[in-house]
Amino acid sequence: MNPGCRTARPGTGRKVNRTFIQVILPLRLEWEPYYALPEGTHVSLGARVQVLFSGKTYTAVVCRTDATPDIPPDKIKEILAVEQDIRPVTAEEIRFWRFISDYYLCTMGEVYQAAYPTGRIAGEKTSVLIRQRLQRREEKEQARRAARRELLEKRIQAREAHLDKARKESVRETLRADIVRMKAQLAALQETSAPVEDRTSEGASICLTPAQEKALKQIQEAFAQGKNALLKGVTGSGKTELYLTLAKAALQKGRNVLYLTPEIAMGYQLAERIRRIFPAEFLSYTSAESPVVRRETADRVAGGPYFVLGTRSALFLPHHDLGLVIVDEEHDTSYKQDSPAPRYQGRDCALVLAAQHGCPVILGSATPSLESLYNCKTGKFVLVSLAEKYYGSGAEDIEIIDTQAERRKNGMEGHFSLKLILRIRETLRQGRQVMILRARRAYSPAVQCENCGQILRCPDCHVALSYHQDKGRLICHYCGHTEPFTNQCPHCGGPLALLGAGTQKIEEEAANLFPQARVARLDSDTPPAQAARIIDAFAAGETDILIGTQMLAKGFDFRQVALTVILQADSLLGLDDFRADEKAVQLLSQLRGRSGRRGGDSCFIIQTSQPEHPVYQMLSGAGPDLQMAERKDFSYPPFTRLVGLILKDENEARLETVSRKLAAALRTSLPDILLSGPYAPAVDRVAGKFIRHIRLTFPRDASLKTRKERLLRTVTDFCRDNRYDGHVSIDVDPA
Repeated sequence: MNPGCRTARPGTGRKVNRTFIQVILPLRLEWEPYYALPEGTHVSLGARVQVLFSGKTYTAVVCRTDATPDIPPDKIKEILAVEQDIRPVTAEEIRFWRFISDYYLCTMGEVYQAAYPTGRIAGEKTSVLIRQRLQRREEKEQARRAARRELLEKRIQAREAHLDKARKESVRETLRADIVRMKAQLAALQETSAPVEDRTSEGASICLTPAQEKALKQIQEAFAQGKNALLKGVTGSGKTELYLTLAKAALQKGRNVLYLTPEIAMGYQLAERIRRIFPAEFLSYTSAESPVVRRETADRVAGGPYFVLGTRSALFLPHHDLGLVIVDEEHDTSYKQDSPAPRYQGRDCALVLAAQHGCPVILGSATPSLESLYNCKTGKFVLVSLAEKYYGSGAEDIEIIDTQAERRKNGMEGHFSLKLILRIRETLRQGRQVMILRARRAYSPAVQCENCGQILRCPDCHVALSYHQDKGRLICHYCGHTEPFTNQCPHCGGPLALLGAGTQKIEEEAANLFPQARVARLDSDTPPAQAARIIDAFAAGETDILIGTQMLAKGFDFRQVALTVILQADSLLGLDDFRADEKAVQLLSQLRGRSGRRGGDSCFIIQTSQPEHPVYQMLSGAGPDLQMAERKDFSYPPFTRLVGLILKDENEARLETVSRKLAAALRTSLPDILLSGPYAPAVDRVAGKFIRHIRLTFPRDASLKTRKERLLRTVTDFCRDNRYDGHVSIDVDPA
């Protein structure tokens, strides 16, 4: 038994006056099991208890203390132990979990798993042992100090008594020196025993421009009306200064702050900035931190005061006394959890969390999502605009280069047009920096045999293998399958040709084209620690050209960037997704905003084979209105709600049959709902499992909750009746 547990005393055999509880187990269960408390044992809501379930021991969370079982009491097991030293889950946390479970149609156990992964629970128990060990050590040290103080006080008294009686001056001097020395030792002991007071922030100040002051007043007025605010600020307008000003006001009132960011890499720069202003309260919570650091952050949040900067998982910290929630780059699809359940939207859940704590939310973006703009139109949010850059604006130029036309006149060197090469050289000559985005990592996205034409594919997924030159391997970016690159076709033995270019290839080409420039690469293949160094070096001007994937466009503030570039922009277009154009415009606009942030002239270059595509015309600012009209005409969100069903099976024939049967069952149970599918997605096999999708479109009205519950019942009953458990996932509000 763990030292941090109190073993539950066995009952006397009597079945009267038994107390029953319900618990949440970290399992995908459609119900919350009942357990009995041994006589004399008491627990409160949120307490952690050890229970036996299906022959295994789990740490469960008490979600009801006065339960009335709907099964025979003699079939209910008693708990094994109460976790005494592990922090209970708060009522606020359970209420938040309940919302996620209900809205995203998943079980409470799946939410519990997301909030308290197995490693975190094990770490908490380890922390208990460490705290107990440290406490025992501290108690021994305190006892030693107390004995030392007592001894010193007695010696001082004895020497003072001798001093009064001493007649020789030499003896008196010796006694005086002893008394001074021992009093200094006593003072030092008393100082080390004194409790350490909490620090208060004395960090850097925040200076706002008149435009920011005006926006701040509008945000504060929205908060006073009980509404949340959407800050639409052009890139470089200083949205972060407004966030931090609002955060400072919340902290001064004794409230806490949660600041959400979509990407870990984006948080590196931001963390240092916040730490300078709030040195005492600042905490960071992302998957880049070690489990120990994340546990320490959770412990500090449970105590407070705090200012947490984190990705979407920071929503599951034990928050209390929240005074402000900030959702930066609120449009970013990284806020949506894809897999596993709960498949929650971090931005939307942040709004619910804040409402439960009675605090306002400030959402910010240069390119707000259509969902948030819709909420402004309906009066749910207040739209606040910030159209001026913090450091003023220089001349901004957008140039679209037709790569097909350039190739016809031999105007390309590799994947760089001659026009682009000249622009980069001129930028470097001026001592300024360049950012280049390529939306594919690796060296080459695909490899093809020059003889038989076969494209090498993952054996477990219907996707091409990507060549990673630094590893000398072919890697599947979906399931992680990897194999050595032999430059020989496994089908006919012919030589292999590399198709296309990823960030590694672009990095190589840039180094060859600009030999005097310092070139670096940043993508998801970059280890977190190295990514932080790359970002710091580029910010310090130690790198001239930074090449990377979409993460380059997300919120970075680099002073000397004058040129931003996207290569092969066509990869953003024509995707089978009704949000494709919106996402493309957002990415392009965000990338464009990384340059000219300190008032100098800037240029944004798009290399594409489709220069007339409507997405590029939307960069002028008309995009959201056009997209909103299209969404309304075709009954897409935000005017409706979507729920996706994802079916996976190793047997494709069975999958096809079952998916059609499920679609028919849903049409029967929800006859007035638009249903599409089943259909195969673009990548229809991953990790050995074939995939089919079904999509349901619900009206955005008061019937949504009831209809979603009917959907869940239909799917649950269907899977049970057809013995198809574990094959169907529900994705509410898919990204």
